[in-house]
Amino acid sequence: MSTRVAVVAPVYGNEATLRPLAERLAGALVGRDWRLRLVVDASPDGSAAVAAALEAEDPRIGVTVLAVNGGQHAALARGLADEGSAEAWVVLDADLQDPPEAVPLLLDRLARGDVAAVFAGRRGRYESAARRLTGGLHRWVAARLTGLPADAGAFFAMDRAVRDAVVTAVRDGGAPSVVLAVAAARRPVASLPVERDTRPEGRSAWTTRTRLRQSARSLHWALLARR
Repeated sequence: MSTRVAVVAPVYGNEATLRPLAERLAGALVGRDWRLRLVVDASPDGSAAVAAALEAEDPRIGVTVLAVNGGQHAALARGLADEGSAEAWVVLDADLQDPPEAVPLLLDRLARGDVAAVFAGRRGRYESAARRLTGGLHRWVAARLTGLPADAGAFFAMDRAVRDAVVTAVRDGGAPSVVLAVAAARRPVASLPVERDTRPEGRSAWTTRTRLRQSARSLHWALLARR
């Protein structure tokens, strides 16, 4: 019997990409026992209605709707908490920058059993030059503090130990990022190169200022956690 897999995606401004996401994920995971949890993070568009329609059409799709916007990482932690009966978990964005077709690659690497989490290493020109520069610097510093791969982002597969550690670190430990929270599990991790797509539709709730603030909070938390 195949491993039960729960895929969690935070949703904000993604009404145009939710159906393609579900369809592409279903195609990628043919032959596997999977669920998709869409966490609608107080999205101001029609994302909640599209998610509800998908849930009604496919019993493998579940929806959590948050009344107050908490941000990408809080939404992911909530979705991981809501999906407790899987054996492996995957988090990815709902805007299709993270290709669903790469999910089996992460799961197959995780199934080898020598690591507890597998990151989809960032590849491709899906960000502006300025964001690549600031994001690259943030990830390099975070990697030095935590031991995580320098190309780690919020597209990764994990086992139960890491999932539990991530949920606890974000909900109870003040971790501002599910990526950094992986380090709280203190388990071996790996990274696989995955090309990213440009965002075809949708938008982010984050401005440059909020991204910089999030980056500062993340690095501060990583520094404290290292002690």
